[in-house]
Amino acid sequence: MTPTGTSDCCRQSRSWVDNAVRLIETDARRSADTHLLRYPLPASWSTDCDLALYLKDETTHITGSLKHRLARSLFLYALCNGWIGEGTTVIEASSGSTAVSEAYFAAMLGLPFIAVMPASTSTTKIKLIESQGGRCHFVTEAAQVYAEAQRLAEETGGHYLDQFTNAERATDWRGNNNIAESIFDQMAMETHPIPTWIVVGAGTGGTSATIGRYIRYRRHATRLCVVDPENSAFYPSYVNGDPDVVTGLSSRIEGIGRPRVEPSFLPGVVDRMVTVPDAASIAAAHHVSRVIGRRVGPSTGTNIWGAFGLLAEMAAQGRSGSVVTLLADGGDRYAETYFCEEWLTSHGLDPSEPAEVLAGFERSARWP
Repeated sequence: MTPTGTSDCCRQSRSWVDNAVRLIETDARRSADTHLLRYPLPASWSTDCDLALYLKDETTHITGSLKHRLARSLFLYALCNGWIGEGTTVIEASSGSTAVSEAYFAAMLGLPFIAVMPASTSTTKIKLIESQGGRCHFVTEAAQVYAEAQRLAEETGGHYLDQFTNAERATDWRGNNNIAESIFDQMAMETHPIPTWIVVGAGTGGTSATIGRYIRYRRHATRLCVVDPENSAFYPSYVNGDPDVVTGLSSRIEGIGRPRVEPSFLPGVVDRMVTVPDAASIAAAHHVSRVIGRRVGPSTGTNIWGAFGLLAEMAAQGRSGSVVTLLADGGDRYAETYFCEEWLTSHGLDPSEPAEVLAGFERSARWP
């Protein structure tokens, strides 16, 4: 007998959601944790302190970037809130790594996925999303992506994942193998197991929110530094205490920086912010690529620039310790942009001067 207030349809819907959650959890179990790489700092440094730098290598996710974690969390959040069911069209405002990862999870569940993006989006990015089964929908201006994604959700009866609002809500920051818990577990046997600093960029703000909350929850002495590219609203918002900052400009460093302060960015869990020139981010990406023998993305360059500055500060203070940052995505997908001299020139980006700063740091552990 069917209990009062239920139906076979409801049970079938619940059965589909149960299986969808199982598929996502099964996929996660098939994947080992991402590697924590020790970056080779020069042995020739004449400092009185012991310093170590680690890169949390998020490129080893099946979709190739840190955003794989976010996409998984957003899908689980929507499924368990009853917002996604069998046949639901899933929509996101993204032209980058988030859309690639979300398209992967949508395909896994047999759901249509639409990524809303500016018409100026590169062919390379479009192909990456389409290779995971996603469909790209274009708008004229970048600022239109939010409203258009919501409109499409209403038109199709679908669900707008809204990474910029839900990133900090969807992740279980207390544990459950989030990126913060993973970092501290992997650091446990190192010489300096509790990092002095963790350095991350902010796109949605979800990663910095997760790490900052976890640090406080576990009462670690670690401090969180958020690095921000040019044109982004996060840094001026942080230093001025103004959540309504709008720059009206798009970030040139893919994956981080926003023209407005996104709801998922929590300044109260951030200990320091550093603004990084775009040319410096690119120079650092090139530098790290040479050191580790494979290309890294531009946001990794932003992270490294901030991490090097903190290491130089620690060296100047004679303070031993470790710094951890993220290798957010691989650089091969940027072969025609950040690793192309003609593209850099056309966008007014010259990494030569910051490259000299990096060379000086490698020689002396000093920072300008």
